[in-house]
Amino acid sequence: MEFVSTRSDALRTTAAGAILRGLAPDGGLYLPDEVPSFSLEEIRAMGAMPYPALAAKVLERFLPGFTPEELREYTARAYASFDTDAVVPLHALKDGVWTLELFHGPTCAFKDLALQILPYLLAASVKKCGDDHTVAILVATSGDTGKAALAGFADVPGTKIGVFYPHGGVSDIQRAQMVTQEGDNVLVLAVEGNFDDAQTGVKRIFSDVDLAVELEGYGVALSSANSINWGRLAPQIAYYYAAYARLAADGAIQAGDKVDFSVPTGNFGDILAGYLAKKSGLPVGRLICASNSNNVLTDFLRTGVYDKNRPFLKTMSPSMDILVSSNLERLLYLVTGDHAQVAAWMEELRASGRYDVGSKWFARLREEGFEAYFADEAETARTIRAVWEEQAYLADPHTACALSAARQDRAGAGERIPCVALSTASPFKFAAAMLSSLGKAVPESGFDAQDALAALSGESIPAPLGSLRTKKERFPGVVSPADMRAAVREWLEK
Repeated sequence: MEFVSTRSDALRTTAAGAILRGLAPDGGLYLPDEVPSFSLEEIRAMGAMPYPALAAKVLERFLPGFTPEELREYTARAYASFDTDAVVPLHALKDGVWTLELFHGPTCAFKDLALQILPYLLAASVKKCGDDHTVAILVATSGDTGKAALAGFADVPGTKIGVFYPHGGVSDIQRAQMVTQEGDNVLVLAVEGNFDDAQTGVKRIFSDVDLAVELEGYGVALSSANSINWGRLAPQIAYYYAAYARLAADGAIQAGDKVDFSVPTGNFGDILAGYLAKKSGLPVGRLICASNSNNVLTDFLRTGVYDKNRPFLKTMSPSMDILVSSNLERLLYLVTGDHAQVAAWMEELRASGRYDVGSKWFARLREEGFEAYFADEAETARTIRAVWEEQAYLADPHTACALSAARQDRAGAGERIPCVALSTASPFKFAAAMLSSLGKAVPESGFDAQDALAALSGESIPAPLGSLRTKKERFPGVVSPADMRAAVREWLEK
């Protein structure tokens, strides 16, 4: 198995090379040139495996060149810091719906499932590629990726980690998590504008040939920890297998039955991992793409027209406040197999902010089993309140979007099959939004809001969040998108 750019068949590399580089030289994203497969017997056997062993088994197929022994060591280390042995526990709600809780890691968000293991994969990739550069990780974040990347890479030898987040575009707790980050190899900066401005700025830095030459003189190479990096995306495939295998082991389904997944979606990485699980043999029914008011993906999956030329809305689910969903490019290539066509669509997006895949390819996309719904702010709040009042379950705003989408889909479905909604963040990261949605007074301080939510629910504030209030802010800086390059250059030349 080789890894190929979505935009050029000529740009091929190994799994280690894809992880080390992050983004292909032509701006495309790496994908395996063939999707591996699992048998139903192999999937059934996963129900008896602890999560680290299951994740290693899945990664063996998607990371050729890494040995089973290496992967078992990395997963064991990566998931040792989670606050439950299950790592990704299922929680049963009513009417055949479960949540898959992905927020039990050290930063209380689903990004931990990938970003706790990525440092091990990257360090191994450097050795496998015979590279002696310091690897500088650059990340644009809409909230959760930044802290998870910082926690994973802080003070890891041979690396630096720089994170850019939209100024005023993350929750108080998300911001506190990032700006208090410890570590000598760390940079955190707010960017004027929204997430798309930060993400575009990072992509421009990656494609800046002159800067790359200059950094080469310092012995530095750039890489990414966003889901554009295959080493970030591949570990996310594992928890789809874990959810399915657990349902089968518990007798909720028979092995071979289909299960729907409802996924809160921004950059399209998490739901793409589900699609790769499906392509590799997992009996997935519908993949339900759940958006918030920034519903560019809903419109695309319903019409075949991607158009980011619309107002950017700040919502209570900031990790989904994205208008340019980078990983959608991978889906387009997986469906079309046409590098030139994908490159042309991406150029149209860059030049005009939109593209139309046409009736032929739109029909093919529909055949892949995607459904798309969105929840505006009022619907998100209604869902949070209903799930709490009816089932005593705190669903953060992102999870609420997924639960709303699942409800909308099941209302129109002929046959209701089990549905797993991905729960991507602790509700205590968004305590103010939770209290407002529940009709309660909202304190000015994000930390006071956490206390109020804990008092209301009787649940404890997760330790990684509760400890933030005593930490010192280290990174108060704000830059314009135009100044991001200079900030990175100054940081890396030290």
